[in-house]
Amino acid sequence: MLDRVKHAGDFVITGGRVVAPDRVLDDGWLAVSGGQIAAVGTGTPPSSPDAATVDVAGALVVPGFVDTHCHGGGGGSFSTLDPDEIRTAVRAHRRHGTTTMLASLVSDPIDLLTEQIAALRELVQEGDLAGIHLEGPFISRARCGAHDPDTLREPDTGTVEKLLRAGHGAIRMVTLAPELNGGVKAVRQLAESGVIAAIGHTDGVADQLVPAIDAGATVATHLFNGMRPLHHREPGPVGVLLDDERVTVELICDLVHLHPTVVRLAAQHAGRGRTVLITDAMSATDAADGRYTLGRLAVDVHDGVATLDNGSLAGSTLTMDNAFRNLVKGAKLDVLDAVRATSARPAELLGIADRTGALRPGLAADAVILDDDLRPSRVLHRGEWVAEAGRATLST
Repeated sequence: MLDRVKHAGDFVITGGRVVAPDRVLDDGWLAVSGGQIAAVGTGTPPSSPDAATVDVAGALVVPGFVDTHCHGGGGGSFSTLDPDEIRTAVRAHRRHGTTTMLASLVSDPIDLLTEQIAALRELVQEGDLAGIHLEGPFISRARCGAHDPDTLREPDTGTVEKLLRAGHGAIRMVTLAPELNGGVKAVRQLAESGVIAAIGHTDGVADQLVPAIDAGATVATHLFNGMRPLHHREPGPVGVLLDDERVTVELICDLVHLHPTVVRLAAQHAGRGRTVLITDAMSATDAADGRYTLGRLAVDVHDGVATLDNGSLAGSTLTMDNAFRNLVKGAKLDVLDAVRATSARPAELLGIADRTGALRPGLAADAVILDDDLRPSRVLHRGEWVAEAGRATLST
C-alpha cells in the first residue's frame, strides 16, 4: 500500500467551501469517521469529544479526483513489470489529488501486454488502482500518435479474450478503432464482458462509428486528439462522438492538446453528464524535463510538453489538479462543472459512484483542499492525509 499519514481518530474539516453534489456549501464542514464521510453540513458541526478539528480557513473542499486515463508519473511508467515503479507513478498523482485512477497501457506486443497487465493487476487487488485501461493495440496506424506502429493489429476474438483473461477482471476499459476489421465485433465482445469499450486513435468516418456505438461503445478517448478531425461534410469521430448522448467524452485539459475555447465548446455541448477530464499523463509528469520513453518510443519533454522526435504530442505531463484549474480559469466553466468532470462523472463511468466521486455521507473520505488559486494544499485518501501532498500545512 502507498504512503499515507494517519490522522488519530475521527475528525471534522471545518470552515471551508465544501462542494456537495449540487451546490457549494459556504462555511461548510465534513465529518470523517472510519475512513468514510460521516456527515456534511454548514455552520457549526455537531460536537464530538472524540473528533479533532481541521480548520481549512475558507479553502475549497472538493472530492478526490478520478482519472480514467493515465500512463504514469513521477518518473514511473505503468508500462513496466516493476511494482515499485507503478507505485511511484500512483504516488505522484495522489499528491496532486487523484485518489482513484486507472493505469493505462500503450500498444505493445500481446505477450508483453499480458505481463504488464499481470503486474498492474496486483495493485488493483491491493486497492491502489481502480483498474487497467488498454489504449491499443487495436488502433489505426493513420492515427496512432505516440504508439509504436509495429505493435498495432486488428482485433480478433481470441486475442481480446486473452487480454481480458490476463486481467482477471482488472481490465476496465479498452480503446480501439472500430473501422478495423473485427472492430465492431470487438466492441460487442468487450461490452458483453462488462468492459468499457472506448473509441479512439481512429480514422473512421461516421458510417463506421455509429455501428460501434450501437454495439456498446460508450467513451470517446481524448476527443479531438488521435482521430480524424471534424469536417462540415463528414463529421467523423469528433462530430459523431460528441453529438451522441450515449457517449462520454474525455478531454485532455492541459490547454496544450486543446485550446480553451475547444474545451469549453465540447464540455458545454456534452454537458455535465458526459464530460470527463483526463490527464493522459506519462512518466515525466511531476518530474524534470528530459528524455523519457512512452511504451517503446522515445519522448522529449521541454517546458512540460512531451513530444516525439517528429514533433507529435506524446501524452501529457498534466495532473488532475491542474486539469481542474484549467477548466475553471482557462475554459471559464464553473466549479460544479469541474467537480463533475474530475470526480463524479468518471466515478459513475467506472461504476464506483457508490464508493467515491462525491462529498456525501457513506462514501470514502476522498477529498482535496484547494487554495484561492485552486491549487491543492492537502489531499485526503480514505480518511488519511496523503504524505507530501500540497504545499501548505493546516492547523488541527
